[in-house]
Amino acid sequence: MEPQAPSRPTTSGAQAQLGADLGGAMRAAASTDKAAALRGLATAVDTRNFQVGATTAAGMAPPPPPSSPASLLAPNGRSSAQPNGREEGAVANGGLRHANNKQQTRGNNNKNKVVLVKHRKPAAPVSWQAALFVSVVLNAGLLLLHYVNTSTAPPLHHHPQEHQACLCMYKNGFDIRVVGCSGDPTMFEEFWRATGDAAEIVIPGWQTMSYFSDVGNVCWFLEPGFDHEVRRLHRLVGNAAADDGYHVLVGTGSTQLFMAALYALSPPNAASPMNVVSTAPYYSSYPAVTDFLQSGLFRWAGDANSFHGDAYIELVCSPNNPDGTIREAVLSSGSGVAVHDLAYYWPQYTAITKRADHDIMLFTVSKSTGHAGTRIGWALVKDREVAKKMTKFIELNTIGVSKDSQLRAAKVLRAVSDAYELPEARTEEHRLFDYGRRKMVERWRMLRDAAAASGIFSLPDETSGYCNFTKDKAATNPAFAWLRCDREDVEDCASFLRGHKILTRSGSQFGADPRYVRVSMLDRDDAYDIFVRRLASLK
Repeated sequence: MEPQAPSRPTTSGAQAQLGADLGGAMRAAASTDKAAALRGLATAVDTRNFQVGATTAAGMAPPPPPSSPASLLAPNGRSSAQPNGREEGAVANGGLRHANNKQQTRGNNNKNKVVLVKHRKPAAPVSWQAALFVSVVLNAGLLLLHYVNTSTAPPLHHHPQEHQACLCMYKNGFDIRVVGCSGDPTMFEEFWRATGDAAEIVIPGWQTMSYFSDVGNVCWFLEPGFDHEVRRLHRLVGNAAADDGYHVLVGTGSTQLFMAALYALSPPNAASPMNVVSTAPYYSSYPAVTDFLQSGLFRWAGDANSFHGDAYIELVCSPNNPDGTIREAVLSSGSGVAVHDLAYYWPQYTAITKRADHDIMLFTVSKSTGHAGTRIGWALVKDREVAKKMTKFIELNTIGVSKDSQLRAAKVLRAVSDAYELPEARTEEHRLFDYGRRKMVERWRMLRDAAAASGIFSLPDETSGYCNFTKDKAATNPAFAWLRCDREDVEDCASFLRGHKILTRSGSQFGADPRYVRVSMLDRDDAYDIFVRRLASLK
């Protein structure tokens, strides 16, 4: 009698072992022992734990495995297995392996080779229950791996104004819809999907290979096509002067241009760093970016309203991030200079009441068209020497700006302008600013209704003005909502909302009262709908 093969664990036994292994892995992860967590995960998904017996749960014999000869069918539907029980294999000299343990002798150049071939039993089939369990364990393993990789995030900057958008989406469970942590403008995806090929571009492999774009320009890496479309769009909208009296500079987002402006405006041999200020509530990145490299040229000096001194750089964000108010510089010393951040001065957010003509003005495609991932911003700069110093900063920082991104941004801006200027332009629904204005009006209506239904939140009063672009009266619909929690027992609105699975950015990060929070109005429709429903339910 042949010896009995060792019994394999049953499906339920394998599942129990898997549960124990996976539980150990999770406990190791919770104790911050990453090596133990990964070893536990490897044990949990070891294929030896998934073997099952020769019968299914119903007691029926399982079908033969795909690798078995019995499962290989001939064209007539019959089994293609050899009637004598032989199976094909990679045996020396291309011979066939026997199903029994007989010796086979072959002639090869007057030499005999004896090959002992032992028939391998088919692998035990895997039941659907085990396969399903494997799938569940592997998915749980992926979550565990993500947890292990993100459980020890790098230390944040010493400022309380750090970016937290990428960290907050994993707090409070996996069902949180992130609303308010960042200004990611995904609301515009719907519009650009409907435009077809109007903003599409193909870049040949030989194009954009050189560092240089226009060596005769102050900004020598600025693509002429992007320069043209920037000036054209400003003339169309009327929100900023962009004639020949201004130099157009391109940057990797407006943040790089903001840093370039600080570099250009700070005296290199001053006795102390230049003070950088902004009126609170100010954009939360201003302090963090200013002090990130601990430069000896400039330093963050806080709220412009409480600043006393003659030498300063005042950052003026208008409409303001986070509260949407229209801003002007509050300081007027002869030794001070102002940088105007006009990222939100577009018709979908506010009425265009005048053509801005400041010394330095910053813009970005992130908020004008929604293409944040393209990472393109631009500056309009009057003074040639300042423009040259800003260009030098970008040259030293990144040796220019991606030409591919500039070409794409130029095509996007051209599509926006074409929709308004060309006689054959498509219908109103393909006009970006009209679309954006409709969406923002609707979203602000929803938010005000939700705040009223809750009864414990307040919002800034709505303002309006005559818009020179739309030729009618337009309400201000900022890209962010400056929401205040009025409940007496709530001192930290961000923490209160986080407890109800609404993630926002605290007012303290903007130099303001923590009873305020900033909420993004630019998320996708489904996430925004969840946000307003949750907000309305709070009492």
